[in-house]
Amino acid sequence: MTAGAALGAATVRARVPVDLHRAAGRTAELVTFRGLPDDGEHLACLVPPRDTGAPLVRLHSECLTGDVFGSTRCDCGPQLDEALNLLAVHGGVLLYLRQEGRGIGLYNKLDTYLLQDRGTDTFEANRLIGRGADERDYLAAAVMLRTLGLHRVRLLTNNPDKVRQLRDHGIDIAETLPTGVHLTPGNAAYLEAKARSGHHIPVRGPETEVRA
Repeated sequence: MTAGAALGAATVRARVPVDLHRAAGRTAELVTFRGLPDDGEHLACLVPPRDTGAPLVRLHSECLTGDVFGSTRCDCGPQLDEALNLLAVHGGVLLYLRQEGRGIGLYNKLDTYLLQDRGTDTFEANRLIGRGADERDYLAAAVMLRTLGLHRVRLLTNNPDKVRQLRDHGIDIAETLPTGVHLTPGNAAYLEAKARSGHHIPVRGPETEVRA
C-alpha cells in the first residue's frame, strides 16, 4: 500500500467565503471536511491566487491564548499573522489545526504554564503532567491537502517534524520556507526551547545559539 493510499478518504463539507482583516482584507474561502482521520474540527483557509503546481502552505496549530488573546508567552499569534500576510500577497493555503498545546489541550496547556513559571521549559512541562512533549500528528493535514487536490506544496515552517510527517504521508514538499523569528523578552525562553528541540530557528540566548 502506498503512503497516499493509506491516508483514507475525506470530502469537503462546506466552502464559505469570508473577508479576512488579518490578511489585508482579502476574500478567502474557509473549507470544512467530512471523514478526517481524527475528531478535530480542522479548517482550511484558501487565499487566491493559488499556485496550482506547488502552492504556499502553512500548518498552524491552534493556540487560543496566542492567536486570540495575544499572549506574549509564545510566538503563535505573530506566526499566524505572518502566514496570513504572506498568503495575502502570494496566495495559498493555511490549515488551522485544532491541536492546542502541541496536542494536549487548552486546560492541560494552562496547567503547564504554572510549571513553566518555575523554570521548566514547554516540552518538559508537558512530560511532567504525564503527556508527550509534542503529541501533534499531521495525518489529518495531509488528508486535507489531498482532498483539496494538493499533492505538492511549498511549506512555510521552521519545524522539521511537519516536513517529515507530510512526506511520510505522501505529500511532496517542493520547498521549505522559514518563518520569521518573533523574539520578545516574554517568549525568549519558549523560543530557545523550540530551538533546542530541533526547530530551525536562530535564537541567541544566555546558553544557546542555534542557526537555521
